[in-house]
Amino acid sequence: MVTRSRGNPVAFIVALLANLAAVIIVLWILLFMLGANRDNTVVDFVHDAASWLASWSRDMFDVSPDWWHVLLNYGIAAVVYAAIGNLAAGALRRRW
Repeated sequence: MVTRSRGNPVAFIVALLANLAAVIIVLWILLFMLGANRDNTVVDFVHDAASWLASWSRDMFDVSPDWWHVLLNYGIAAVVYAAIGNLAAGALRRRW
């Protein structure tokens, strides 16, 4: 027997968007670390999306080498999106 969840759809959407943002940023970190070709359309799209999402944190720390700079600054954005988005979704679930 399959039962249907009666969760809050707004909480679901908030969590989905927050996790999607975090996944895009983490995907860019992985592509950068693996040396993906930036002339590729998909890589360029992921880079542009991650840069936009992490625009507030991507130059927070000026460290070397480049891989550490990308990992630290973009990683902060991914963690913040996932943490705050899921905390907000949890609060929405409890409220309604």
